[in-house]
Amino acid sequence: MANWEELRGRCMACRKCALAETRTNVVFGAGPRDAEVMFIGEGPGENEDLQGEPFVGKGGQLLDEMLSLIDLDRTRNFYITNIVKCRPPHNRDPLNTEQDACIGYLEEQIDLLKPKIIVCLGRIAAARLIKPDFKITREHGQWFRLEDGVWRMAIYHPAALLRDPDKRPDTFADLRALRAKIREVCTRTY
Repeated sequence: MANWEELRGRCMACRKCALAETRTNVVFGAGPRDAEVMFIGEGPGENEDLQGEPFVGKGGQLLDEMLSLIDLDRTRNFYITNIVKCRPPHNRDPLNTEQDACIGYLEEQIDLLKPKIIVCLGRIAAARLIKPDFKITREHGQWFRLEDGVWRMAIYHPAALLRDPDKRPDTFADLRALRAKIREVCTRTY
């Protein structure tokens, strides 16, 4: 198995799909490399592509504010990344071929991190990491435990909360459920 630096180097040099042609930066991930909680979105947006950091635009700022309410901070106690590491043009959903080209990097990040909890940010991440027919409006906030033993849940993507603030109360309930699960299964997060 690779170490973090070797994996990051391979990811930064990746040319496996057409997204490599239009990216400014590869957006690898951020946060402590021993975090018990991992957040995974679908792909970088414009701000992320420009800065090379995940979730730094308006959606990321909203996510940080919401997570601070349950004492989560990306510099201290969670790791955050995306399925695809390069921005899809015009922030469109990443194509299956792009996800397939990039998923190995994410799987290696998960193997290195060994999180106890994975939180999928939005439908696309949930469909890839929980189950293919995931319905975000019905199944957000529900816990799933797959064969790897990692607890997984999905919440609305921060961009969806910016577009539709009526979803925010559901997300706050989901975050309370996340806090409870962290207290149940994690030993170093709080």
